[in-house]
Amino acid sequence: MAQTASVTANTGEPNRIDTGVHGLNDILNGGLPGGQMYLLEGDPGTGKTTLAMQFIIAGVKKGERALYVTLSESKAELEGSALSHGWNIELLPIAEFIPAEASLSPEQQYTVFHPSEVELAGTIQKLTQLIDDVKPERLVIDSLSELRLLAADTMRYRRQLLALKHFFVGRDTTVLLLDDRTAEGSDMQLQSIAHGVIRLEKIGRTYGVTRRRVEIIKLRGSAYREGYHDYTIVQGGLQIYPRLIANEHSTTFAGERIQSILPSLDKMFGGGINRGSSTLLIGPSGSGKSTLAMAYAYAAASRGDRAIVYAFDEILRTAQDRAKSLGMDVQAEIERGTLAMSQIDPAELSPGEFAWQIRRDVEEKDTRVVVIDSLNGFLMAMPGENDLNLHLHELLAFLNQKGVVTFLIYTQHGLVGSMLTEVDVSYLADTVMLLRYFESEGSIRQVLSIVKQRVGPHERTLREFTMSEEGLVIGEQLSSFQGILTGVPSLTVDNV
Repeated sequence: MAQTASVTANTGEPNRIDTGVHGLNDILNGGLPGGQMYLLEGDPGTGKTTLAMQFIIAGVKKGERALYVTLSESKAELEGSALSHGWNIELLPIAEFIPAEASLSPEQQYTVFHPSEVELAGTIQKLTQLIDDVKPERLVIDSLSELRLLAADTMRYRRQLLALKHFFVGRDTTVLLLDDRTAEGSDMQLQSIAHGVIRLEKIGRTYGVTRRRVEIIKLRGSAYREGYHDYTIVQGGLQIYPRLIANEHSTTFAGERIQSILPSLDKMFGGGINRGSSTLLIGPSGSGKSTLAMAYAYAAASRGDRAIVYAFDEILRTAQDRAKSLGMDVQAEIERGTLAMSQIDPAELSPGEFAWQIRRDVEEKDTRVVVIDSLNGFLMAMPGENDLNLHLHELLAFLNQKGVVTFLIYTQHGLVGSMLTEVDVSYLADTVMLLRYFESEGSIRQVLSIVKQRVGPHERTLREFTMSEEGLVIGEQLSSFQGILTGVPSLTVDNV
């Protein structure tokens, strides 16, 4: 390629081309290096055509010459797809290379050719002639599967593609080749021809929406964010959620402790919970985990610090009514804008999209307290337990570096005695609060304790925790019992 056109002066860095998708630009460190040929591959339904149209429209809006060459869908079909996303079809110059009888548009922008009447070489020749006439700065060829069908054999097909690549040398055209991967086997040689390869994938789930993710397979001479990145197809095109890397978001903030609405609870933490830390509240269902987390979120909102609660399991109306019955008028703070509550459906949300939502809330709305209720719901959105730990590690590291106080709620299986967990995430949290039920004098009572806090001293006592119409009460140390965590305690010798 002509280096003078594709490299930024003085820096030696490649000139970046806006892909039309903000998240993809982020993954590519600003966009695609210009003047090169790229392969966009993925199974049918992954959004290749949608991304390609966004790429063309972004160029037209910048005043660049662009061309979308279709060898499969008709111009009318592509325009219908563009209109469904709310795009102006005048920003989408389309050239049809399909049989005339298959076209739904009698008037076409460019000449219609008949692949059935010509060989691959002839089609390539007419295609290059069209490109010579238009001289596009951006070009999409959709798709390579049609060219593959015209080739007599695989070797000839690859040679013609290599010849097509050589044709673009010195023309300063950024080319996007679409491949639906319907051919048998993996065409690794095709990937080697391209300057970069972008792969779109679908992951089927037994329930809920299909999870989609994008991966940059290669990008010669340019750094990019490796790994898988979740994305969705919405009205307006692809929405890509770059994988969260905590080290890219390091900030400084004042070290301080935040308080709840219960001074006795803050005292157990040594004066409150440190900013830039995460707290795990773990215990059986109904033991008060969500209520204690809300006590901190509500207190922060009352002080004017924005807080948000992501509810996976509980209906928001139920959570608000419960908080109000305990003396926390969360609705007033919601109306004031200092508190937000978001209902999360794990069947409709990918982990990457959830992390992106949190990042947007923190960076754009200056959120200071985040409650994730619960990790059990988050786990259901994950393909595996190992991925959960990795996602949580980056998410918590990001929130900690932003000075956010994070509360994670995890429900254990069982009610008394030995509690079971599907996955151990306690080591990820800076602070761990344990809640339990225990039996005493014919009634079920609740107890809480702080078993871990990385920064500063904390109480190691067991205290009774009650919730009633009078509000939340943290009682005195339960020094008269032993074996409380077993669920069936006994009185100590001194109290017998």
